[in-house]
Amino acid sequence: MNRFAYLRADDVGAAVRAVAADPSARFIAGGTNLVDLIKENVERPTRIVDITRLPLGEIGPGERGGLRIGALVKNSDLAYHPEVERRYPLLSRAILSGASAQLRNMASTGGNLMQRTRCSYFYDTTTPCNKREPGTGCAALGGFNRMHAILGASEQCIAVNPSDMSVALAALEAVVHVTGPEGDRAIAFAEFHRLPGDAPQLDTNLRQGELITAVELPALGFAEHHAYLKIRDRASYAFALVSVAAALELQGGTVTEARVALGGVAHKPWRDREAEALLVGRRVALEHFQRVADALLQGAVGRGANDFKIELARRAIVRALSHAARRTSRDDARR
Repeated sequence: MNRFAYLRADDVGAAVRAVAADPSARFIAGGTNLVDLIKENVERPTRIVDITRLPLGEIGPGERGGLRIGALVKNSDLAYHPEVERRYPLLSRAILSGASAQLRNMASTGGNLMQRTRCSYFYDTTTPCNKREPGTGCAALGGFNRMHAILGASEQCIAVNPSDMSVALAALEAVVHVTGPEGDRAIAFAEFHRLPGDAPQLDTNLRQGELITAVELPALGFAEHHAYLKIRDRASYAFALVSVAAALELQGGTVTEARVALGGVAHKPWRDREAEALLVGRRVALEHFQRVADALLQGAVGRGANDFKIELARRAIVRALSHAARRTSRDDARR
């Protein structure tokens, strides 16, 4: 039994100070990931700071015509919120593709962004893992790596980010609001998560003691033309082999804006703006979607058991873009 102190924070400042003062302290909200990590002896916090009573559970208008989501909003509440379903259905679909209904009822918006990889070697404390213990090696490189990264990996780590919600937020270009010992700051979603590089133990660019307070969605929600496609081993409660969030703005059959984010393939949600730009100004056509898929997967590398992911991702990208191109809000209403 690992002993730890428990503190229930009454305000944001107190929560930040408690974690900033102790590098091994952790915030806890729904606990759907942290409790598992503690049980498996992967995380050994000396202090747990309960933030569930902080005033961070509201959804309201954003500053630039979008939507501001408090960090403690439950995943289920977010997915079924009328404004999210109407203006950001891509996000709603992604959330409902993840976990089980019971977990979505507990998991928070901020916690979803902070969840750690489900790499089996990360959870197995008898095996070497640079993410768990820097400098010990990566057992997945020569092990069973069917679920692992094909993009953005390093020789230090080939784990993937497990979040469905984060893939949609990457495509929507959300902004993460945080507060910490040095004050408030906003982080573009593309800069929130990290690639492993030489420091795979760092999943995000948060500083010590910083707390997520909100996620802000921009005004453009791609409500007319979007798709979230998740390829997994079973239809319920499974992490993605490959997932695709596709969002298009069309004018007379011509693409004026394109976003494609991939999940299950890298240490963070994967986007390539140069690849997306290949669609802009072009008519909706299968060959253009195939060209974007090839560009997005340029440099993809399999490690044996996950070689199939490259072709799977290519087909998934084309399929998601095809669905997004023909989907409208009226299509959703008929379903």
